[in-house]
Amino acid sequence: MSRFWNENTRRLVPYTAGEQPQNMEFIKLNTNENPYPPSPLVIKRIKEYNPELLRLYPNSEGAFIKKAVSEFYNIPQESVFAGNGSDEILALLFKTFFDSGTKIGFPDVTYSFYPVYCALYEIPYIQVPVKDDFSIDFADYPEDLKGIVFANPNAPTGLYLEPAVIEELIKSRPNTLIVVDEAYIDFGGQSCVPLTQRYDNLLIVQTLSKSRALAGQRIGLAIGCRELLDGLVKVKDSFNSYPLDAIAQIAGQAAFEDREYFDITRKKIINTRERIKQRLVEMGAEVTDTKTNFLFVRIPGIPGPDAQKKLRDNGVLVRNFNGGRISDWLRITVGTDEDMDRVADIIKRIMEESAAV
Repeated sequence: MSRFWNENTRRLVPYTAGEQPQNMEFIKLNTNENPYPPSPLVIKRIKEYNPELLRLYPNSEGAFIKKAVSEFYNIPQESVFAGNGSDEILALLFKTFFDSGTKIGFPDVTYSFYPVYCALYEIPYIQVPVKDDFSIDFADYPEDLKGIVFANPNAPTGLYLEPAVIEELIKSRPNTLIVVDEAYIDFGGQSCVPLTQRYDNLLIVQTLSKSRALAGQRIGLAIGCRELLDGLVKVKDSFNSYPLDAIAQIAGQAAFEDREYFDITRKKIINTRERIKQRLVEMGAEVTDTKTNFLFVRIPGIPGPDAQKKLRDNGVLVRNFNGGRISDWLRITVGTDEDMDRVADIIKRIMEESAAV
C-alpha cells in the first residue's frame, strides 16, 4: 500500500470480476459472455476497416453508434450517449448526478459495482432488502432519495419488472432520478427506452457485451432526455473526450444494423435457458424465473462455495457470491446447448453423490 494513496483509496474495496482462466480447458460460464460470435456484419466491417486510419482520433461522440441505436429504437440521436462499456457509463452517471450531499438507494441483491461507485465518489447510499423471493418492492424505498438504481432484469437473480411497474415508480417520484440498468433486457424483457421520451427523470443504461456478443469491444449506452445526457457529456469530456475507439464504433453500428442475427442468437440463448431450467427443476434444483442469459441456481444440500468448487473440479466455471443471502446460489451463464447439457449432467451427478453420503 503506497504512502501516497489518499484515505478514500485506502478504504476502497474494488469490484471483483469473474475468474478469467489463461487456458480453454474449462467451460467458462462465470462472466455472462455470449456463447456465439458477433454478427457476420460486424466481422465484415472490421475486416474492411483501413488500419491506416488509426492514426486519427475517433469520433468523440460515437456518432455512428448513436445513429444506429436511434434507428433501432426509433428515438432521436440526441437521446443516446455512447461510452466505453456500461461500467464506464455507470461510473460517469454516478459522478454526474450524485455527490456526498445526496443519498441514493438500490437493492441489497443486485449488481455489486453500485456500492463500489458510491465508495469511490463518497456518495451516501442505502441497500434496500429484496423480498424473500428476491423481488423488488419500491414501496420500501425512502422518499428522500436523490436516485434509485437497479438492474432490470436484476443481477444475479435474473428477475424482471414490467415497464408498467417502473413507469409507476417514475411518475410517483418526479424528483428522483431512476436509473435502470438493462444489461440483460434482450433475453426476455421489454425495454423501458420508450419511457425516456416522456419522463425527464429516467436514465437507461445498456451494454453490447451480452446480447450483441461484443464484450471485447467495450461499448455501453445511456439513453435519456437531452438535459441528462448533456451532464454526462460534460463529465465525460472532463475525463476522456474519446472513450470509444474507431473499430469499436464500427462494430457497434453493425451490431445494431444486423437485426436478423441479433434475433436469431438471443432466441437460441432463451430457448437453451428455458430447456435447461426445466431440466434442473425436474432434478430437484431451485431456479429463479430468470429473464437473462444466465441461470440462478441453488443445489439442495450443498453450500454454494462447495457447489462452485465441485463444478470447477469438473471443468466448469460458474459464479458464487459467497456471503449474505445468496451465498448458496450459483450464477451460471447460458452457453451452447452442448455445454449446458454437460453442465446439467455434472450437476445431476453432484446431487446424486451428495445424496449418497
